[in-house]
Amino acid sequence: MEFDEEYWTARYINHATQWDVGDITTPIKEYVDQLSDKTIKILIPGCGNAHEAAYLHKQGFVNVFIIDISTIPLVNFAKQYPTFPADHIINMDFFQLNDQFDLIIEQTFFCSLPPTERPNYISQMHKLLKDKGHLVGLLFDTTFDHDGPPFGGNEKTYKKLFEPLFNFDVFERCYNSIVPRFGRELFIKLSKK
Repeated sequence: MEFDEEYWTARYINHATQWDVGDITTPIKEYVDQLSDKTIKILIPGCGNAHEAAYLHKQGFVNVFIIDISTIPLVNFAKQYPTFPADHIINMDFFQLNDQFDLIIEQTFFCSLPPTERPNYISQMHKLLKDKGHLVGLLFDTTFDHDGPPFGGNEKTYKKLFEPLFNFDVFERCYNSIVPRFGRELFIKLSKK
């Protein structure tokens, strides 16, 4: 199966968006709440309905960019948040993006990609981060009883994948996951090597 624009658009049309919890999740919110520089350039890849971007925007962050391969969530987001800069809403394949960011927020994008794409994801994240940039967010620390997405994994596998290009500033079991994901997430804060 191809997890392309057609696949993800069909998921939105059919309301098959179980990953969407309707708001920013606690771990991401608590991380964002301790950021003081509202001008840092932030990317949220595979943003979907972009609850994280909505929260950042409401908190006064002025340099937030969202990207998704499907137009449906992006159009919905633009309608809901008309003061969010239109040129910060990007409809394209994440792997084609060519820019640089201080911070990239990972929230259910990594797990949407087949495991064979993970090396490409890591390489692209490295390329998109500025020197001293950070990749922050959540990874599933579990396996699933289906072929995915979401695709699961574990700490050992992730460390082996990320280690060549990233330093592990924080890489630990998440203590403040939302209830449905409690005990099944790792919080990461990785810095670009």
